[in-house]
Amino acid sequence: MIRLSTPLDLSVLKSLKAGDEVLFSGKLLTARDQAHKRIIETLKKGARLPVDIRGRVVYYCGPTKTRPGRAIGSCGPTTAGRMDKMTLPLLEAGLQAMIGKGRRSEEVRRAIRKYGAVYFLATGGAGALLSQKVKSARLVCYADLGPEAVVELTVKDFPLIVGIDAKGGNIFAHRERKR
Repeated sequence: MIRLSTPLDLSVLKSLKAGDEVLFSGKLLTARDQAHKRIIETLKKGARLPVDIRGRVVYYCGPTKTRPGRAIGSCGPTTAGRMDKMTLPLLEAGLQAMIGKGRRSEEVRRAIRKYGAVYFLATGGAGALLSQKVKSARLVCYADLGPEAVVELTVKDFPLIVGIDAKGGNIFAHRERKR
């Protein structure tokens, strides 16, 4: 089990291999479809983003309402393929890692390799369990988007698997060859 924390150490990030199991601690940002659209619109305008994404980790997640005594509600991963058409501009802007579930397109896999980023997998269907790893949650921007707002989570020992590593290694590669 590899321990990874923020700020991300690029040499450690680049040493990860597809299939590696990681316990992640530190800060990450939640962002789904609507937040991605706003971020991209802002980038296209050449305006300053309301949150700096350089060197950051984005978790494709729309947390549910927070229960009393908890930092956050259920926070399971969203299918990453939904963000594929919006991923390249974020990687170009310095995003370092993403967390989601499922495969990524060939275009995104090439971009991950080009920018030395990493795509992590979180276990789908385990949102309630994953929420126990969240120590705090702070609204960052786009409050009007409700559960799709950008929230900064502080997590401890958040379990992940390297889905696509910085060199382009892909945990799904052998399955895709069999198709």
